[in-house]
Amino acid sequence: MAFVLFLLVLTISTVFADEDAFIGVNIGTELSDMPHPTQVVALLKAQQIRHVRLYNSDRGMLLALANTGIKVAISIPNEQLLGIGQSNSTAANWVSQNIVSHYPATNITTICVGSEVPTTLPNAAPVLINALKYIHSALVASNLDRQIKVSTPLASSIILDSFPPSQAFFNHSWNPVLVPLLKFLQSTNSYFMLNIYPYFDYMQSNGVIPLDYALFKPLPANKEAVDANTLLHYSNVFDAMVDAAYFAMADLNVTNIPVLVTESGWPSKGDSNEPDATLENANTYNSNLIRHVLNKTGTPKHPGISVSTFLYELYNEDMKPGPLSEKNWGLFDPNGNPVYILRLTDAGSVFANDTANQTYCTAKEGADEKMLQAALDWACGPGKVDCSAMLQGQVCYEPDTVLAHATYAFDAYYHQMGKTPGSCDFNGVAAITTTNPSHGSCLFLGSGTNGTLLNSTIPAMDSKSSDSPQAKFGFLAAYFVAGVLGCAVLFLNGLI
Repeated sequence: MAFVLFLLVLTISTVFADEDAFIGVNIGTELSDMPHPTQVVALLKAQQIRHVRLYNSDRGMLLALANTGIKVAISIPNEQLLGIGQSNSTAANWVSQNIVSHYPATNITTICVGSEVPTTLPNAAPVLINALKYIHSALVASNLDRQIKVSTPLASSIILDSFPPSQAFFNHSWNPVLVPLLKFLQSTNSYFMLNIYPYFDYMQSNGVIPLDYALFKPLPANKEAVDANTLLHYSNVFDAMVDAAYFAMADLNVTNIPVLVTESGWPSKGDSNEPDATLENANTYNSNLIRHVLNKTGTPKHPGISVSTFLYELYNEDMKPGPLSEKNWGLFDPNGNPVYILRLTDAGSVFANDTANQTYCTAKEGADEKMLQAALDWACGPGKVDCSAMLQGQVCYEPDTVLAHATYAFDAYYHQMGKTPGSCDFNGVAAITTTNPSHGSCLFLGSGTNGTLLNSTIPAMDSKSSDSPQAKFGFLAAYFVAGVLGCAVLFLNGLI
């Protein structure tokens, strides 16, 4: 058994050694006030999120993502599956309109054909394989098959007897779909996409699964679950499910397809019968998951092998049907404010709302007041900082000095840009500090609170109100063209 495991690890390590682990986010759209695509992309850039998955092929989002370098997985919704799976020409038209017309400006890397089709839309399952093949053939015809992978996300419930992982196998009633699916993924060098939700596994276990085991919390060795067949120790549900997928594939004589987790997360709020849907648990799960993936820990079966994962999800979706928890899986609210502050020490440069190594950008004492004013005007204009908090009567109006207002604007811009090198200079009148400049009710970005100012610097480019802070400052037009002219303005002003 040990020799077989070694061969499996060696095979996957060799085939996929060039794949870097990544954390991405799913972007749902069931919000009553869905941010404009440009706002969504601004948030992604500010949070240093480099991988996203869309649940459709929305043209506005694909255009907004162009020339950002962000890697994009786009989806064919289940309602389009029958048409594409029954017609090669329909599939070719879909690829032409949604892939070829945007690539390579928009860095599309993956196409997700449907979502959890066998378990949510069983009537469409017979055409799923045809849909995958037709989409792939259209990519081949466009010479894009090497750049863009094609697969279909599956629910983890398709795996039976998932613990111990070595005994896992697929629901055999779906073998007519899964066997050709695995052959397709092998032949196209693609991923086995799986949605993994330890929250639901925990909720449905009736106390069998400990909460700490579901949340990735460190466990003493005597508390870890042991697979009696392999003697592998499991300290969390996530790894056990990933390995269950590997063993289930091996049961069908497939050993060289990597798992890509297309959805995983934890809700931050729930109904009275969902007591473990809390901010603390959501923070714990997602923070631990991000560290686990980016540290390339791998799983007990495949240590050191990347298990890239898309978090579910970017925004809370208040229009989602079902229990309260369904509306509260997001990392951010529609205004770009974090629902909670992730704890990501040593997780690398992803998600600027990390509370580790907190730094701030402040105006220098004694700096020339005219230069400070010019920099302040730029930050609140082309720099796209929301300076409404400094209006008279607002929380950061006092002290009413150029120095204080410039400090607020500089720090907001610094965090808006993800604390990137060079984003705190402003022609020499700003400097980085570890001292939190917050005072009274004026809370600065990175101060570790969920105040209204945290991560709220993304401009409301589709603002519907003439009373918006941007309108009061008269910068709405500047915001609209900033994406095109930002670099030119930046260099002409010589401010950063």
